[in-house]
Amino acid sequence: MQTEDRLSIATIMSRGGRPANSMREIKIIDTTLRDAHQSLWATRMRTEHVVELAELFDKAGCLQVDLMAPIQFDVSVRYLKEDPWERVRLAHKHAPNTNFRALIRSKNIASFDFLADDVIEAWVEQLYANGFRVIGSFDGLNDMDNISAGLLKAKELGAWTFGALSFCESPVHTDELYIAKAKELIEKANVDAIMLKDAGGLLTPERIRTLVPAIKAVIGDRMLELHSHSLTGLCPLVYLEAVELGCDALHTSVAPLANGAGQPSTQEMVRDLRALGYTVNIDDEKINQISDVIKRIAKDENKPFGVPEQYNGLHYMHQVPGGMLSNFKSQLETAGLADRYEELLYEVAKVREELAYPIMITPFAQFVGTQAVMNVISGERYKTIPNEVKKYALGYYGKLLAEIEPSILEKIMKHGSSDITPNPKPLEPMLPSLRERYPNDSIDDLLLRAMFAGTQVDEMRKAVANGEQVEGAYPLLELVKSLANKKKEGKIMFKLADLEICIDKGDK
Repeated sequence: MQTEDRLSIATIMSRGGRPANSMREIKIIDTTLRDAHQSLWATRMRTEHVVELAELFDKAGCLQVDLMAPIQFDVSVRYLKEDPWERVRLAHKHAPNTNFRALIRSKNIASFDFLADDVIEAWVEQLYANGFRVIGSFDGLNDMDNISAGLLKAKELGAWTFGALSFCESPVHTDELYIAKAKELIEKANVDAIMLKDAGGLLTPERIRTLVPAIKAVIGDRMLELHSHSLTGLCPLVYLEAVELGCDALHTSVAPLANGAGQPSTQEMVRDLRALGYTVNIDDEKINQISDVIKRIAKDENKPFGVPEQYNGLHYMHQVPGGMLSNFKSQLETAGLADRYEELLYEVAKVREELAYPIMITPFAQFVGTQAVMNVISGERYKTIPNEVKKYALGYYGKLLAEIEPSILEKIMKHGSSDITPNPKPLEPMLPSLRERYPNDSIDDLLLRAMFAGTQVDEMRKAVANGEQVEGAYPLLELVKSLANKKKEGKIMFKLADLEICIDKGDK
């Protein structure tokens, strides 16, 4: 069916009709345990929550369940004081039938700077050793040389692999570019699936109508999966249009950890897909049970529910991820410039254009955002240049897709650190020196030390060894302790649902 002859999704739905390709099965890749709480709860889902939900996901019927990316390791170590590798092992233990996914971020994993090749290779090996059989990677510049080695290593180990085409809107991010990058991914990494990764929630129905057919035409029988965010309210419609055009799998999250900065809800997407005649082999009862658990966690810990976002055209100019916007507001308020928030967003759009349109995902979103904040606060554009911006301009992070504005490049070279040379030196292997410094560490901990400076890994290990919990980690336990401390003698009894607790303090 040619694009120009297709009925719109809205028209089909309103007529109660079904498309000609009804009964084709659409796979669901769930993001609840990874990107959903990253987008809506600042990545604060803890291991206890993951384990409880994993047991339900094991029978929910999802093709795969997204579990870990670099930020989950980061937050676990630095803020939750949990062992992220233990989270991985426990998730696999409690959901032995589930294909959990791991996502690698280029050659920097959880840091901003690139890491040595021996760390990247060992990271892939440990993902596999700790249970992952689905491993993928993405690069913010779509430089496939940055991710091909890791993907080939994963495939060599026996993992099912996926490579990402990172999406954004710009004059250089054309359909032709994505066709070329899809071909390159297949040639260099021989991936099993292509993931169209729209971290900024920028895809529109109009763009998807040309992009999906273009990619499908060059990837053969490999699966095409779509990952986007509901930041502009268009994502559910984009998903349905993509399916109509041949997309095989959608990334969704179980409500209420859906919508807003997260993915569309599993419940609503499954409902609409089935209404259009597609087969979706999801266990609705299990999904509802998962939803009930999420609601309980959110209520107990005062975490927000995801809600649909209003359309915002300015988002297509600055393309800033949702999590960064609150940081911008805080930085400007601290500097006494809260009234210049919208000006900052326009400055972000301008900086991004001048820096050759990097995609606004980690780490490049942080580079562009920091430069824009400095431009606004200092009152002189590019007077101060972060080291990472100069490294980016010199190609430390990979090949740029266009040229940086010449006058801006001149300022970057002039004001940037003189220690950053035009030709980056090859990185020396890191693991030998780490093994020498920490002879008693496991490879899991050595890899964490490669990414987290100072004593952060030691502090996490100390907290785990001592059974320490972060504040608010176990609200029920804290309630019991609080009640016990208030009464010096006698009994304290209370009941919560089917749980009855009695604390006998005895007599004086």
